[in-house]
Amino acid sequence: MMATGLRWGQTGPRHWAEPPRGIDAFDAKADALAALEVAGAPVANAQISAEAPVWYHPGQSGTVRLGKSVLAHFGTIHPAVLRTYDLDGITAAGFECFLDSIPIPRTKIGKARPRPKSEALLPVERDFAFLVDASISANALLQAVRRADRQMVVAAEVFDEYKGRGVPKGRKSLALSVTYQPRGATLTDEQIEALGAKVVEAVQKATGGVLRG
Repeated sequence: MMATGLRWGQTGPRHWAEPPRGIDAFDAKADALAALEVAGAPVANAQISAEAPVWYHPGQSGTVRLGKSVLAHFGTIHPAVLRTYDLDGITAAGFECFLDSIPIPRTKIGKARPRPKSEALLPVERDFAFLVDASISANALLQAVRRADRQMVVAAEVFDEYKGRGVPKGRKSLALSVTYQPRGATLTDEQIEALGAKVVEAVQKATGGVLRG
């Protein structure tokens, strides 16, 4: 039984002061360790070695071990493999975790280790752009968004600030990403639209900002 993942393209925070970067083997390593930790592996005791299967790029890959057991491989996918799938020019990185290699934790009878909690439903991310007075801080905008629905809005971050052509003098455009976490059931389109309306209303009430068309 395995858990696997693949990344391609760019990553990093969406922020005007910190441009995104291309993914690399370190992203795949972080993903592998995160997956192992959720699965209950003692990652604090794991060792990282440089060898990896031939479908990974040499020098940009590695293996996670626990003693003699191999818990995972990770790294940048070898260019020859990408060419096989007509993916020339794309940088991709992935991982594969071997769940059957994770040791069963030693616990006392009646003291079974609880399974880690995780959200079964995928979060929903939506972008907004608001026109606000130049004096309004990004933090004020984010606080308003989080208050729109404290249960459903689990994250919000500003990734762009713009002043210039198309924006009235004394105003600025702040673009932000808002993440909703479904509870109990997947969100419908109507529910997502209703949450968006609550976000717009909260921002307007708190900052005077309006949704940029």
